[in-house]
Amino acid sequence: MLFRLATVAAAVILFVCGEARGQVLMQRDVSVRMALTIAQAALDECGVNTSVAVVDRAGRVRVLIQGDNASPHNMELARRKAYTARTFRQPSAEWAKRTETANTGQRMLADVIPLGGGVPIKVGDDTIGAVGLSGAPGGQVKEEACGNAGIAKVAAQLK
Repeated sequence: MLFRLATVAAAVILFVCGEARGQVLMQRDVSVRMALTIAQAALDECGVNTSVAVVDRAGRVRVLIQGDNASPHNMELARRKAYTARTFRQPSAEWAKRTETANTGQRMLADVIPLGGGVPIKVGDDTIGAVGLSGAPGGQVKEEACGNAGIAKVAAQLK
């Protein structure tokens, strides 16, 4: 009987302590309107050969645009570049360079790709999403610049 009482008391204490530590998480995220603005500005900057993807903080696609003259594979590359930038909280080109010689196993993760063209969307140090581009004339460096131009379009909302 004493053992049962002690067990019940311990369960009540754990339950109450767990409740006291529980909290509602408040997180910023990329809205569909923000994603559309970023994607449109990036596409305007890079042109119709380009595909653009914007992902949210969980890496889910919010917007995916295939430029009028973009190749079919560009959509998938844009999505993976955005996912890579979101996952590692840095431009995909920086991550690609970093994983050439160190942490090479990260390259085997699903959906990441060691190519430039993905840029994280940040509010301070908090990464709330990313934009990725593929197919821009000028290659990966131009794609990153266009991604940054898209993010710049919503800079006032990221403060």
